[in-house]
Amino acid sequence: MSGVDVKTTVERVIGVVLLLVAALGPQLFNDFWLDAILTQALLLGIAGASLIFLSAYGGMVSLAQTALMGIAAYMLGNMVTQRGPGGESKGLVLGWDPTLALVLAIVIATVIGLVFGALASRSFGIYFLMLTLTYAVIANLFFGSVTQFGGFSPIAGVNQYTPAFVGDIATDRDRLYYIALVVSVVVYLLIRYITRTPFGIAFAGIRDEPVRMASLGYAVPLHRMLAFGLAGFIASLAGILYVWWNGQIAPQDLGLGPTIELLIIAVIGGLGRIEGAWIGAFAFIVINNYVVKWVPTGGLPVVGGRFNTIIGLVFLAIVIVSPDGLTGLWDRLWGLARRRGGPDQPTMAPSPASQQG
Repeated sequence: MSGVDVKTTVERVIGVVLLLVAALGPQLFNDFWLDAILTQALLLGIAGASLIFLSAYGGMVSLAQTALMGIAAYMLGNMVTQRGPGGESKGLVLGWDPTLALVLAIVIATVIGLVFGALASRSFGIYFLMLTLTYAVIANLFFGSVTQFGGFSPIAGVNQYTPAFVGDIATDRDRLYYIALVVSVVVYLLIRYITRTPFGIAFAGIRDEPVRMASLGYAVPLHRMLAFGLAGFIASLAGILYVWWNGQIAPQDLGLGPTIELLIIAVIGGLGRIEGAWIGAFAFIVINNYVVKWVPTGGLPVVGGRFNTIIGLVFLAIVIVSPDGLTGLWDRLWGLARRRGGPDQPTMAPSPASQQG
């Protein structure tokens, strides 16, 4: 068995073990870990997967994924919420059927993703990055300024209006955890499948040689637009899960801070592999919840600061040690073990001289 086959087998075994542990999450972890750590890591991992899909297979680093998450969450909140007992309201308060609202929110966010992709499909590199950042800024300003859709204060109580097949997730957090877990697995398998289809192979070719692919007859802008639409669909799923988990959606959830945080999650996990989305999300949330507690109240000596300082130092360390993130670090360690005679080191045939001895 070749080294690549052994490494793939080991990774699959690790993946199965982690999936089994995740399936037993409510039995293995306390309520805080299940809800604040694992569920949040799963839904942010889905959003990170939409970013890594565009980056790894299309060479497009998008900063619009948080905006697409927020659009789906805002659409759902506006469509399902109802007026309070005193007639108070926030947003459109349409009071529609939650199942219909869920489908429409995903469709609207996906369509907007296609529009964003169409506008950015002819941009590359830093120009593409800045254009998608503009999308994020526009979404933040729109929902913060247009009071009909919510205004500066949040739309709350969204998790009280869920489809019948979803059930009560406001009080039954285990149910929400399993929904996030199932959606994460489906998104991962979907991306792996798409990248093996003719569309995915052509998309990777466009990443490497867009001019040559265009000369071969491929519609480069169309492929990039459709890929952005697919990423928008994935981000919309994360947005739905986020507003169910958080219970509300506010303009700051679409702001520059969450946008940069999602990029940090993707970079920490590794922009080259889809698995890095969930690894980076888990690492980011653990740092947010635990590592900062080890820091003195006044911050670190000399540099000061707390969370932003810690996550910045961790980000810097990972980029220096492994520019490909934690998944890249795994690849480096595996390669080092192989060179030192690890389990996938090929067995050398004895030399003729040793046989004669």
